[in-house]
Amino acid sequence: MKKFIMLMIALILVFTACAAPPPQTVIQTVVVTQEVEKVVTQEVEKVVTQEVEKIVTQEVVKTVEVEKPAEVKTIKVGLAWNEKIHSLIQAWQDYIEKYGEEYGKKNNVKFEWVTNVADGDPARQAANIEDLINQKVDIIVARAQDAAAICASVKAAQDAGIPFVTFDRQPNGCTPTTHVGADSYNQSLSTANEFVKILKDAGVQGKCIELQGDLLDMNAVFRSRGYHEIEDKEKQWETVAEVPTEWKPEKFQSGLANALQAHPEANCLFVASDFAFSSVQSALEDAGKWAPVGDANHIWVAAQDVNPQGYDAMVKGFIDVATTYDAYFHAVELVNVIGRIANGDTVQPFYLVPGRVATPKTVEGMDNIWARDYKD
Repeated sequence: MKKFIMLMIALILVFTACAAPPPQTVIQTVVVTQEVEKVVTQEVEKVVTQEVEKIVTQEVVKTVEVEKPAEVKTIKVGLAWNEKIHSLIQAWQDYIEKYGEEYGKKNNVKFEWVTNVADGDPARQAANIEDLINQKVDIIVARAQDAAAICASVKAAQDAGIPFVTFDRQPNGCTPTTHVGADSYNQSLSTANEFVKILKDAGVQGKCIELQGDLLDMNAVFRSRGYHEIEDKEKQWETVAEVPTEWKPEKFQSGLANALQAHPEANCLFVASDFAFSSVQSALEDAGKWAPVGDANHIWVAAQDVNPQGYDAMVKGFIDVATTYDAYFHAVELVNVIGRIANGDTVQPFYLVPGRVATPKTVEGMDNIWARDYKD
């Protein structure tokens, strides 16, 4: 169209040049030329406008496609608790779910938690884990009732292609995908080293009774090991009695009562966990040795965990030192590890969370002490 118009203009100009043009003809030719140029300019502007609109439309569509939100990935996680009679486990559950929501928002995932409880029965825990396998969960997390027995469940899950994470209690005799929990060995070392300082400052040579945990739980094994390593190294105390409690409150009480009767010279305790410290209190009261620090009748106490009963006893001066069992930080580490596994990332064999040394002077000012919010 444009070429045709320009050709017409050229012909008109040629004919005009050949003739003897009167003045008015020249004027008319100029007017016609201006009108044609105006039409051509409008046509060009129209074409350019259409092309620009086309490009803009394509870019807008492209931008909308880029900004379309990604699909949320659901991670189905089986949580196999060995029991739930202790408030620590409820704290873990709450922290796991709460932090799971935070993690999900940041990483565009949603956790679906499938929880069961074995009520302290290894056989029931095995059956519960088999049920999780049948439900085709993406990942299994288990706190073992029995460190050796859990290995059959680890193998069953791995045979089904399901990653298996042990939580809090390490297995004995197998290798799960990874383990997440407290660093129980270093926990005992930090408590024992601080206990050495406390006894030295007080001018006390200790005669200690050790209240052990359940030796089927590797946490109990590591705590006892670290305690005795510092004893052998520093020689600030001598262990006069070892009492296996199997983590049963009644055995804390009866075992300590018998040990105190057999060793009246005892002036210190190493308590593998303070979750049942009311049982320790009962035994000390019966022996006439329940007294806070500063009292001449005080029994020096190194404990572990700062559970609710331990927290209260420490605030009142009955426990001299403990290393925290930081439930919140355990939960955060667990969720992060689950996310790595679900994302196909390589994970380490262990993710161990260190505790913090607490004393009557420091414990109330420490952050994220779960025992302040959960009571037995």
